Amino acid sequence: MGRDVDRQELALLLRRLTVELDAVGQRFAELHGLNRTDVRALVAVMDAARRGTSLTAGALGEAVDLRSASVTALVDRLERVGHLRRVRNPEDRRRVSLEMSDTAMAAGGEFFGGLQRDLMAAMSDYSDEELETVARFLTAMTDVIVRHQRPEPTARP
Repeated sequence: MGRDVDRQELALLLRRLTVELDAVGQRFAELHGLNRTDVRALVAVMDAARRGTSLTAGALGEAVDLRSASVTALVDRLERVGHLRRVRNPEDRRRVSLEMSDTAMAAGGEFFGGLQRDLMAAMSDYSDEELETVARFLTAMTDVIVRHQRPEPTARP
């Protein structure tokens, strides 16, 4: 196979991976009475916590590409069903961060735990150097996708 064909095949494999991951996320959403944006919001809050930071409603809106009123409705809905909680900052009571509830974390762990274990097992056959290359590749591809889904606004004449 030529170099361009290999790259095309990688792009197709990446598309297949995203479709399959989307299907897994959709099954989780359906099982828990959520929609895609709800799941994206929970992942954004969880990823922020994993980085040792927290999200405000405004930052969550940016992460899931929603306007203020829609973010409020989203957070209200996720709080009402027990997946998120609002937490006031002890130093600045006006600042409110979002945290996943213990029940949401448990539901995610129960649903995605097996997948996580299987992914880790599949990675065991790769060297650290190979995994570093894969991480660099996936980061670059994710950056391209983010730029594509949220294009810069065009200037109006």
